[in-house]
Amino acid sequence: MNRMDPDRPAPPTLARAIALVLLAAGAPAALAQQAPSAPASEAELRQLAEQLAALKNSYAQEVRRLRELDMQVQALQSRLAGRVQAATAPPPAVAQAQAQADADAQAMPEPAATTAAPAGDGGYASTAAEAEQAREREVARSVADVKQQTRTLFDQRLVIENGLTYNRYDRKQLSLNGFLALDAIFLGNIAIENVESDTLNYNLGLRWGVSPRLTLNLDVPYVARKTIYQKGGAGGSAAAIAQEETSGHGLGDVTASANIKLLPERGWRPETVLNVGVTAPTGREPYGIPWNVLERDDDDFIRFAVPEEQPTGNGTWQASVGLSAVKTSDPAILFGNIGYTYSFESSFDDIDNNPDTVNPGKVKLGDSFYFGAGVAFAFNERTSLSISLSDRLSARARTRYEGAPWAKVIGSDGNAAMFNLGVTYAMNPHATMVGLLGIGLTPDAPDFSLGLKVPYTL
Repeated sequence: MNRMDPDRPAPPTLARAIALVLLAAGAPAALAQQAPSAPASEAELRQLAEQLAALKNSYAQEVRRLRELDMQVQALQSRLAGRVQAATAPPPAVAQAQAQADADAQAMPEPAATTAAPAGDGGYASTAAEAEQAREREVARSVADVKQQTRTLFDQRLVIENGLTYNRYDRKQLSLNGFLALDAIFLGNIAIENVESDTLNYNLGLRWGVSPRLTLNLDVPYVARKTIYQKGGAGGSAAAIAQEETSGHGLGDVTASANIKLLPERGWRPETVLNVGVTAPTGREPYGIPWNVLERDDDDFIRFAVPEEQPTGNGTWQASVGLSAVKTSDPAILFGNIGYTYSFESSFDDIDNNPDTVNPGKVKLGDSFYFGAGVAFAFNERTSLSISLSDRLSARARTRYEGAPWAKVIGSDGNAAMFNLGVTYAMNPHATMVGLLGIGLTPDAPDFSLGLKVPYTL
């Protein structure tokens, strides 16, 4: 029989048996000690849960703050680079931090005491104010496009605008050449004069944002015009109609202007912009153009004559000043303008439309007063619809032959009112397409006008 060495450890089975005995003996005492501490453990658990909820709320606020800082960094980078972009990649460090924060936020379970609503940009909005801000960011592009058309946008460095406009005129006038016999019977010729004109205008516009309060503009038009003249009573017969067509094309009158922000939009007050501009007579003036005589009377009186070509400008310098106002009132954008155009007098070698004479003199076109108002609706971040009414009132023109006093030109005053519909669509972060339809409301306005403009932001 082997003796047990006191230095050797006890067999495993013996050690386990001793442990079980000791555990059985001390279990009642342990249970007695733990029972009173259960309420303390529940209070500690609640305290830890409240701390966890507070940390999650703080973490969500930090994520939102990170996104706001990211947007500010992008805007600052765009300004320094000299261009505005709707969506640009954030800096690597910010992008990595935002991606990691978004991943952690999605992996983290929401606390039972808080709720979060998804936002339109792929994140989430924990408050109603944040959801409203997300919605406002979606329509910011449409608001900017509307302001661009009303010349009240100042956060663009350089914009190249290509525009094409078509105008249609159709004028009919009844002319009587004779007299009334017995106050009832007309003796003479009854003729109908008709003038149909089609004008196509291509405009190249440059908009340079010098500062957040100043924008310089340059508009260079190229005009193509075709006019058809019809005159009844040709050859003394009321049933005969004579017709002649003339055309002309070339550079129009170039306009340089500036937009100055006077007051920003704040509360009930709209954003107010001062517009000043000068138009140079770079186009072909309507004075001194040779005329073709198509018909004469027996006494050599000219019955029907037309110009050999159509003018592309008015031939005089003009200066204009006006005010524009824009007020955003969700979901509408209200806008309006008012202004005055002054025409300077100019001298020409021939201001008479008689083909047989040459009469030099001066011409003073009538000054004009214009105003307009409208409303635009931003449907989403890409599309908006505008409805407006515009009117231009022009005074009579005056002429003065050499050695004669000034005389007003009868019938040279006008009232041109238009009803306008416009659709703006953002094709990409740089280009916008603008479609315009104008309907003439008065005889001096075009019958209708169609326009298409594509501003491109660099």
